[in-house]
Amino acid sequence: MSDQPTDLRETVRQRYAAAAVQVAEGSTGCCGTEPVEVDDNFGGALYAADERAALPAEAVAASLGCGNPTAVADLHEGERVLDLGSGGGIDVLLSARRVGPTGKAYGLDMTEEMLALALTNQKKAGVTNVEFLKGTIESVPLPANTVDVVISNCVINLSTDKDAVFAEMFRVLVPGGRIGVSDVVADDTLTPAQRAERGDHVGCIAGALSFAEYRRGLEAAGFTGVEITPTHTVADSMRSAIVRATKPTG
Repeated sequence: MSDQPTDLRETVRQRYAAAAVQVAEGSTGCCGTEPVEVDDNFGGALYAADERAALPAEAVAASLGCGNPTAVADLHEGERVLDLGSGGGIDVLLSARRVGPTGKAYGLDMTEEMLALALTNQKKAGVTNVEFLKGTIESVPLPANTVDVVISNCVINLSTDKDAVFAEMFRVLVPGGRIGVSDVVADDTLTPAQRAERGDHVGCIAGALSFAEYRRGLEAAGFTGVEITPTHTVADSMRSAIVRATKPTG
């Protein structure tokens, strides 16, 4: 019998590995680096022009996200940031600039090809307060109480164990730490079957939680002050949303 969670993870890994290879090969081709995503709802076009201009073209081209979490995480000088599913490194590099030399930005990804691309982009950007880690978002290779902020860009919906992801986010945050996540969220009226009709799992649609499910998952993990704010429609009754929450200080 097929192990569906394992199969889905491998499908996701293959898709992102192919995207990384596409960008890396495009950067040395005759026609320059082309973005992986051409849909206005996803990719580098969701970042401000000055942000894109400050980064290597390959980092922007490899963006597969549905938002710009660094714009909503309210990062401050000296903070430590973790990006779940960091891909080609766009959000890690932007975060590193925002937290400055006294802060640090970690990027976590399970795909060797994306990690290699991210390291290349880091060198091109000349950013030193960055560390890329290999691992899954369900089992973060960092100690508890390590970071001040967790960000993620359209990756949590790809997990087949979102409760584990929420628990890991809570674990690695210091008391009083916060999350600033962009993700695809379904209207509460949609059943899982209806979500699957609107797109596949690897396309960030079928695996999306509803607004109520997202809130319940975060609160069950221990988060307070959960805010889920839709930004734009990505499919019928499905939205890109900004998700914020805090780990209590007690």
